[in-house]
Amino acid sequence: MKKDIPRIIGTYSSGKKEALLFVTAGIHGNEPSGIIALQNVFDELSKSKPEMKGTLVGVSGNKKALNKGVRFIDEDLNRTWTQKNIKEQVTDTHEKKEMFEIIKVLKEYPASEFNKRYFLDCHTTSSDSLPYASVQDVHDNDRWAHRFPTYIIRGFSDIVDGTTDGYMSRQGLTGFVLEAGQHDDPNSVIYHEGTIWIALQEACGLDLETLSTFPKSVTFLQKQKAYQKTFEIEYRHGLDDDDTFKMEPGYKNFQPIEKGELLAHQNGNPVKSDWDAYIFMPLYQKQGNDGFFVVKEV
Repeated sequence: MKKDIPRIIGTYSSGKKEALLFVTAGIHGNEPSGIIALQNVFDELSKSKPEMKGTLVGVSGNKKALNKGVRFIDEDLNRTWTQKNIKEQVTDTHEKKEMFEIIKVLKEYPASEFNKRYFLDCHTTSSDSLPYASVQDVHDNDRWAHRFPTYIIRGFSDIVDGTTDGYMSRQGLTGFVLEAGQHDDPNSVIYHEGTIWIALQEACGLDLETLSTFPKSVTFLQKQKAYQKTFEIEYRHGLDDDDTFKMEPGYKNFQPIEKGELLAHQNGNPVKSDWDAYIFMPLYQKQGNDGFFVVKEV
């Protein structure tokens, strides 16, 4: 990844403004995968100069945290996008200031200039995971997400306030979060890159065959189609800032769990499952207020 990450990773258009694809990456500074994927995509677009019916904009999230390699500076940027913060122009933390910088960029591409606007928010997880799309089930987000060959999770932004994708959906954009895998897994970059290419194909009419070579990342990602399932969030195990929390080792996203199973310890007390279901986003990093989620297959 290039050092000193700029706000605008890149823009590309062949002159037709029919659709906007607005991609954010690095909302958490310890998740550089999407930044690297965007840099790879823009390098190829610059080389091939393909025709497409739309505009791609790639934007970095938490610039300062990215350049320091930490999740955030003052608070989680993926919790600041509340209606109250935006309406009252609250800028009391570093992350809120960066949020308003991203909003300023989006306002340069208003809905009036495009037939349709799409977003993609690139993330990774602290635990091992297959790639999945996290969807707020409003507008046509869910239908759009099912055009991509990954697991699909509904409901995260309905129970967690202030997320980036929640804000984008409120602005009328169609899209989802792509959690591409574990932070340091090289495949996470491939999954992010493949998702961006498919989004450009589906939203902007890009013919992937017109690139210098057909993206291997797309072929790699399409292999996940055979495993596609849809889940809904049943429970969130939230944490307070002063809690001590430790997951039991070895949990992976979408791993089955049973009622009564020991999942973690919180403030010295055991945390056991109340469900026969699947675990989702188990916390294996120091920063974060979501201990784990429980999901059920639709």
